[in-house]
Amino acid sequence: MTKANLIDALYEKVGLSKKESSQIVELIFELIRSSLEKGGKVKISGFGNFNVRSKKVRRGRNPQTGEEIKISARSVLTFKASPVLKKALNS
Repeated sequence: MTKANLIDALYEKVGLSKKESSQIVELIFELIRSSLEKGGKVKISGFGNFNVRSKKVRRGRNPQTGEEIKISARSVLTFKASPVLKKALNS
C-alpha cells in the first residue's frame, strides 16, 4: 500500500475530497515523523509501536575485500507489531 492508496481509501470510505484526504494523510505522517525525530515513541493501538534506537560505532568487514571498516554510530527506526496485529495476520 502506498501513500496514494491511503489517500484514495480515505476519499472513498469517509467521503472527504481528495485534497482534504491528502492533507489528513500528510498531517498524520508529519506528526509521526516529528515525534520520532524528537526521540519519542509512537504507539498506535491495535497496530504496533515505532521507536528510535541509537546504535554505537562498531567494526565491520567489507565482504568483497575482507578489509575491516568502521561502521559509524546512527539512529535506526524499529517497529514492533501489536498482539492484535499479529493475531490478525496469523488467523
